[in-house]
Amino acid sequence: MRKTTVLVASAALLTLSAAVPAAAADRPGDDKAKPPGKMSEIGGARLGQAGTQVNAGPGVPKLPKKLSGRSWIVADAESGDVLAAHNAHWRLPPASTLKMLFADTVLPKLPKDEKHLVTNEELAGVGAGSSLVGVKEDQTYTVHDLWLGVFLSSGNDAVHVLSAMNDGIDKTVADMNAHAEELQALDTHVVSPDGYDAKGQLSSAYDLTLIARSGMQKKDFREYCSTVSAEFPGEKKKGKKREHFGIQNTNRLLTGAVGLDRYEGIAGVKNGNTTNAGATFTGVAERDGRVLLVTVMNPDGQESQAVYQETARLFDWGFEAAGKAEPVGTLVPPAGAVPAKGGSDAPGDEGAAGGVPAPAAGGETQAAASGGADGVGTALAVAGGSLVLLGAGVYVVNRRRPLPGQGTGRRRR
Repeated sequence: MRKTTVLVASAALLTLSAAVPAAAADRPGDDKAKPPGKMSEIGGARLGQAGTQVNAGPGVPKLPKKLSGRSWIVADAESGDVLAAHNAHWRLPPASTLKMLFADTVLPKLPKDEKHLVTNEELAGVGAGSSLVGVKEDQTYTVHDLWLGVFLSSGNDAVHVLSAMNDGIDKTVADMNAHAEELQALDTHVVSPDGYDAKGQLSSAYDLTLIARSGMQKKDFREYCSTVSAEFPGEKKKGKKREHFGIQNTNRLLTGAVGLDRYEGIAGVKNGNTTNAGATFTGVAERDGRVLLVTVMNPDGQESQAVYQETARLFDWGFEAAGKAEPVGTLVPPAGAVPAKGGSDAPGDEGAAGGVPAPAAGGETQAAASGGADGVGTALAVAGGSLVLLGAGVYVVNRRRPLPGQGTGRRRR
């Protein structure tokens, strides 16, 4: 039985606002090497400025030197403080990081044990060269199976089937755009639910971080994005027991890779890579009770595993700078939210504590799965004997405009 631990969970300041344009060398994405002169100021005026935004002061570490991403952001997942950013609102192709918005929008609508017989028509629109988990027509899958395919293998085939179950691609795209607007992720425009390259399909490091923060408040979202490996159903042949095959999460900070160690405290979220987008990644990690979100978009690619290497450097900087660096902006709450009062859970917050085990005596909670469609190596748990839950956000949703699974206050167990 395989067992894997994964996190679910007054001197004057010198202001640095130097514009640091992206490299002018040939790179994926649009042809413009520089960000637009005017960008959104949601979250703060400095986040709409081009270049690197950080407040340097006593005790604040210097930013890492090797940062080539066109856009990146480091934020506190719980308070929403943006500790540093670079072209935060530059609208760029998001690749499969857009699947975070797909999941945050659609996941609450479909019961995970619901079964679905896949048709050829549902797979017909999957783009050539797409990442696939291996969904086959005329085969039956549970919604749970399909979400494993989305999160681990970044399967566009699984996205298309789940979209069909959500009344079709057009309806799903409309739902995603509406949800992005509700989250105030206004740099985001969805054309294809799987993040596959499409004209006009854009997001930003700021928006992807907002979306990840919303998703991580949902228990199932946290479980799927922190699953390291699982067994996925193969083809069912007449008279024979259905076989399964192993799939592994493509998030290399979660699994490790050649020349890249697994990042300590990582708990998801999602990676992507297409011709137009280059490499993109949003990650969440916890250290000493602090939870950070980092998004990096389109590094220059000259370093192996650049998007992960740069994310790891920004995490290291963020954990060292947290509590020292004055924020340069904030992650805004959803449009329908009101400030939380106190730390109690809001009614209906399925993301806060439902189904999450208490930490073991030794300070770890581990869940070793038995394989099959249940997933392998998923553990909700971890650090210093306390379970950190992003299910308790710092806002509560106004009941007139509810978002599924949102909570209030901060909660730790």
